[in-house]
Amino acid sequence: MTLTLYRCLRQVAFSVAVVAAASSSSASDGCFGLFDSHHCDSACDVACCDDGSCDGWGLSACGGDGLCCGLIKPSDRCFDDFISPMINFVHFEDPRTLTELRPIFVNHWVPDNLGNGVPAGGTIQLLAAQFRIALTDRLSIIAVKDGYIWDNTDQTLDTLLNDGWAGTSAGLKYNFLRNPQSGTLASAGFTYEFPGSTAALQNVGDGEFHFFVTGGQRFLDGNAHWMSAFGWRVPVDGDAQTESIHWSNHFDVRVTNSIYLLTEIAWWHWTDGAENGLDLGFAGQDLFNLFAADAKDLDLVTQNVGMKWKPNRGTEVGIAYEFPLTDFKDVIDSRLQTEVIFRY
Repeated sequence: MTLTLYRCLRQVAFSVAVVAAASSSSASDGCFGLFDSHHCDSACDVACCDDGSCDGWGLSACGGDGLCCGLIKPSDRCFDDFISPMINFVHFEDPRTLTELRPIFVNHWVPDNLGNGVPAGGTIQLLAAQFRIALTDRLSIIAVKDGYIWDNTDQTLDTLLNDGWAGTSAGLKYNFLRNPQSGTLASAGFTYEFPGSTAALQNVGDGEFHFFVTGGQRFLDGNAHWMSAFGWRVPVDGDAQTESIHWSNHFDVRVTNSIYLLTEIAWWHWTDGAENGLDLGFAGQDLFNLFAADAKDLDLVTQNVGMKWKPNRGTEVGIAYEFPLTDFKDVIDSRLQTEVIFRY
């Protein structure tokens, strides 16, 4: 009896919350979407919230009151026409509030010579699984780095790097700007990376913080999108690891209802080297943060081209090929990345 009453009260509370959110949407638009509750928005640019079809794929508009007694919320429905970025996958965060699991596999080719003439070559493989959990309409937990690294490099680099667990990075993201009518989003957040395996060069220093802002914009009635993110990587132990900033950009075009073509560019700039490090002449791009004393003022720019298949709002499959645009390659000769996203 008590359990039945509790369920009824919960349903009533949920219904009231939905009605209140819908009735307040017009007022919140006047504040540029800074404070709205968006369980079911009205007048979205793409059908997503009030017509019972979400984004045209025939799924529930609101997705219920969440998982685990409502502690885990569903992903934001009014931006289902977007796809997630792929380049700089550890640090380029999607600005949307999402609940998802994202397995990623990377095959990374290493240049034959690194930095100050360190003989290298060969490949590195990574199998990882990111996840994001929406706690409210605005706040989410993000886990962006984990997994296992396989070393298939050559020469001197092979003596420094071996198989092992990647570091684990997790934190929070808050969506502070959201306008479903204009298709505009902006979020900010941070992560902390816990050290991983020493053998895989993931236990250098005492971890690092990453502070970021990220945004997105819809174009052409949801058939094109742009995302951009700026981040700052700050090591806990500056004697052992480098400090850097990055600026990452994503652009996609939807060529059919489910196929997207994309290209992305990431710029890395190292603002400080490891005070007690070695003169390596390379720092580790996104997956590593090495003990390079001479990393300051290094610049790396990479681009990728790829495509994604999104058969419904809960599934996203992508592939992208990345390559450097600058003479300085750091540790990347090229990279092939594949991923699958399962989204709630």
